[in-house]
Amino acid sequence: MTVASDLAAWALDLRSEDVPDEVVVAARRHLLDGLGTAVAAARRDAAGPALTVAAGLGGPPEATLLGRGVRISAPAAALATGTLVHALDFDDTHAGGLVHATAVVLPAVLAVGEEVGVTGEEAMLAAVVGFETVCRIAGSAPHAFHQRGLHATLACGVFSSALVAARLMRLDLPTTVNALGIAGSSAGGLLEFLATGSSTKQLHPGLASHAGILAARLAAAGADGPDSVLEGERGLYAALADGHADPALVTADLGVRWETTRIGLKPYPACQLMHAALDAGLQTLPLDPASVTSVVVEVHPDSAKIVCEADKVRPRTAYDAKFSLHWSLAALLTDGAVTVDTYAPDSLARPEVAALATRVRVVEVPDPRVAADAPSRVEVELASGEVRVGRVERSADAALDAKLAGNVGGADAAAALTAAVESFDLPDLITLADRLARPEESS
Repeated sequence: MTVASDLAAWALDLRSEDVPDEVVVAARRHLLDGLGTAVAAARRDAAGPALTVAAGLGGPPEATLLGRGVRISAPAAALATGTLVHALDFDDTHAGGLVHATAVVLPAVLAVGEEVGVTGEEAMLAAVVGFETVCRIAGSAPHAFHQRGLHATLACGVFSSALVAARLMRLDLPTTVNALGIAGSSAGGLLEFLATGSSTKQLHPGLASHAGILAARLAAAGADGPDSVLEGERGLYAALADGHADPALVTADLGVRWETTRIGLKPYPACQLMHAALDAGLQTLPLDPASVTSVVVEVHPDSAKIVCEADKVRPRTAYDAKFSLHWSLAALLTDGAVTVDTYAPDSLARPEVAALATRVRVVEVPDPRVAADAPSRVEVELASGEVRVGRVERSADAALDAKLAGNVGGADAAAALTAAVESFDLPDLITLADRLARPEESS
């Protein structure tokens, strides 16, 4: 037996009675948050190229293209949905694996679920399978993918999308293992956008979802793949994580330890690795930003390599800013909050924020915890000589109700979407999400 075959056997056999209530609650919470971030991105046209390409791919009318009101092939719809969920960098994060779980689970659940006409119960079970898969595969190699310049969400997300699709398509065990083996050849996701400020990262969950569904379809058509795709000497961990992984953790305590309950909701539409510092910064408010003479912020060394590069003190693009702790912390101290509008073009151009960002100094503080779960401390010195200090042990979750209302167009829309996720009637849920994604029809 291999890791892939053990994982697939568990995933195909999972039944409702096997899943604790708190896991179902957590899964619903994250699916709802993911739908909210997707709707917000569609309303802002933040993923226009992906939607345009998905519409152009067309295909049989299997699944809904959110925000466009048309039906296209399931793989094409998943490409768009995955990009929408992640487009604003506002979607959830599993700290242990540093992956955006819902962005690679929700697209396959919606697209394949709509295609084959599954029940709400089956769709929810498939979602739990997806959450556990992506979090466990990534969490077995903490920060190893990012260390190699790879986005773990795509590198690991292809497997969760493939397994979600395989379960919803009712594939047998050998075929499902082949789907995982095939999916591994699409694992990747370069982080080179960090050097240029480009937005390729927002495409990664869509590419993972698209590739995972194709892998399941290829396996169903007779293609095969290596069952040693994860732990093999040329498998995922050896090739893309430099061997820094414990493959046994993928299936350890399956059905006992639930990673679905360990996924956090983002309160800020920016890289998770700066969230603890932003939380600490909030504790120093209110203050007059013009009176700030210096800011010292403590961060985990692994975070510093991604969000503390000196050339992002004056970000060129929104993605530069979302990965600039200097600039984002300066914006928080200036505005009192970090929101989606913080990263709008006119906001990025503010000279007073850029000037404050130059006064931010980063101190790397080692910590045994993974970077996304590490503490942070912010010390702000004012012209008067007063020193304000904020400290948090780990980043906090967002308040879902307020976040959802802001994302989908108000409290009434949020309540309707919440009710739809509670019942999880897939056709009604998709119709509502599609309507909310078009402001002219949801207002």
